[in-house]
Amino acid sequence: MHVLNLGILAHVDAGKTSLTERLLHSAGVIDEIGSVDDGNTRTDTLALERQRGITIKSAVVSFPLDGVTVNLIDTPGHPDFIAEVERVLGVLDGAVLVISAVEGVQAQTRVLMRTLQRLRIPTLLFVNKIDRRGARHAEVLREIAARLTPAIVPMGTVTGPGTRAARFVPGVGPGAPGALDVLTEHDDALLAAYVDDRVTGALLHRSLVAQTRQALVHPVHFGSAATGAGVADLLSGIEELLPAADGDADGPVSGTVFKVERGPAGEKIAYVRMFSGTLRTRDRIPFGADGAEGRVTAISVFGHGTDTRADAVTAGRIARLWGLGDIRIGDALGEPRKAYEHVFAPPTLETVVVPGPDTHRGALHLALTQLAEQDPLIGLRHDPRRQETSVSLYGEVQKEVVQATLADDYGLDVTFRETTPLCVERLVGTGHAVEFDKKDPNPFLATVGLRVEPAPPGSGVTFRLEVELGSMPYAFFKAVEDTVRETLDQGLHGWRIPDCVVTMTHSGYSPRQSHAHQGFDKSMSSTGADFRGVTPLVLVEALRRAGTRVHEPLHRFRVEAPADTLGVLLPALAGLGAVPETTRNRDDLCVLEGTVPAARAHALEQRLPGLTRGEGELESSFARYAPVTHGTVPERPRTDHNPLNRKEYLLNVTRRVGG
Repeated sequence: MHVLNLGILAHVDAGKTSLTERLLHSAGVIDEIGSVDDGNTRTDTLALERQRGITIKSAVVSFPLDGVTVNLIDTPGHPDFIAEVERVLGVLDGAVLVISAVEGVQAQTRVLMRTLQRLRIPTLLFVNKIDRRGARHAEVLREIAARLTPAIVPMGTVTGPGTRAARFVPGVGPGAPGALDVLTEHDDALLAAYVDDRVTGALLHRSLVAQTRQALVHPVHFGSAATGAGVADLLSGIEELLPAADGDADGPVSGTVFKVERGPAGEKIAYVRMFSGTLRTRDRIPFGADGAEGRVTAISVFGHGTDTRADAVTAGRIARLWGLGDIRIGDALGEPRKAYEHVFAPPTLETVVVPGPDTHRGALHLALTQLAEQDPLIGLRHDPRRQETSVSLYGEVQKEVVQATLADDYGLDVTFRETTPLCVERLVGTGHAVEFDKKDPNPFLATVGLRVEPAPPGSGVTFRLEVELGSMPYAFFKAVEDTVRETLDQGLHGWRIPDCVVTMTHSGYSPRQSHAHQGFDKSMSSTGADFRGVTPLVLVEALRRAGTRVHEPLHRFRVEAPADTLGVLLPALAGLGAVPETTRNRDDLCVLEGTVPAARAHALEQRLPGLTRGEGELESSFARYAPVTHGTVPERPRTDHNPLNRKEYLLNVTRRVGG
């Protein structure tokens, strides 16, 4: 039995979860189709998902399709939960991108399609809601070609759009106008056959299958999840056009964890896609980058509607694993397949969680830690001095969901402070500093010299040595490097420094010594604690000499609105700090593109309907970080021992060590 791991993706409210229900019903897995409005769908199992009518967490269901077992992964459509989508993309064999026949191509549709193309995931397009009033056929095809990709092949046409009698008429397929041009672009044999007038339907179909599986072209189906129109043809397309999972069941064990949840007893359950090998219960398996290892105590494998207990999981399949207590999302099981790739921008907003009067801070911290396990892009930042915990977010809806989850699942009452942008710091120049063992007035028996230099955005932190690796024990070099990376989480203004080169220019230590052969004397001998203690002082002084500049996150926006609202839009955008870069007219519409501070993107989304009589459409996504040029430079409270203040730092570290 072949396996296909299939993702369902869409802009929010395009009908993705309803399509999932219809597919399960058509495959005979469920007897009755659930409703998002009624809160009884198979994949939206969280109480909060059913209350709000949106998907928040990815969910896996399975159904048989002739000779293929399809593991279908339903993903969130709201951009605030894009991290859930990101984790799923790395385990897919193919995808169905759902588009509304009424709204057409929307903001999140474009973000998702760009990512699917970048990762070369074979993708079918399904235009849903052909039965809804205002449904369009030819216009949506033109939108797809113009705003998503021209490499599309319509698999049929629509009759009666906008009525309950709407139907999808298959059979046009590769013979549709323009389809031959799309297919011959990447198929020399088909092009030669076309020149010689030897093109046949079978040749076209073979080319379509091959190019779809290579993510070169994207077949387009139309239909309705509500009425079932076109769904049978979509199922045929899934079976014929998308590639089944591959992998050697006898090869080395290799898998990727894409979801972690907790069971009724609080135990961790890891969702894993196996790419190679066979994993059995009671097997010990290494996982993660830090060399952790655990024993698998139970396995359940997806198939025929749900997951069932099994003794093993083989290559190509998706399973749930028990027993791996330290497992994290993104961990590789066994042999790493490839580095876990972040394809979407990180969160650009942050808020402080404020516990209610009856909420215990320890319980809150534990609950937030468990939520972060399930969503690693929700970064936690604990400030022990102020007894505060901050969380990083994609948007305001996500904040509401965190609040409701803490209340419903943990019984914790919280509120939030105002959401603020999550800035970064970048180096202005190059700086160097050094502290010498026994020469500088500090309690550390360690010599450390560091030089910091700017690095291009996105390059990360690079640590280099200009000293001989054998000049002191390796553990001391490791202590310096680890402390450098930790210290860079808080620059001169308290923000993370994500991109720079740090070079160790000086090193030295006091070897193990003793008095009259009485044993090791810490007061005369260097330890790792000495290097961990002195490194922040050296690094911060080097940063001071280099200088840093705070950069705020900017979102790129695209507003499409009635042309006669332009006079109202422009001053409103200026008031939000947005900078329109291009303005053009298209028929009776105006299209504005530019940048807006991430902190104001939500306000723009809220104000747009009132400014455009409800007809404006906004597309917004992270663009870049840019220097803060207006107002005061934002400062972020420090959570470390404050190496910016030498006296305070030494007092704090000495007190900690002494305690």
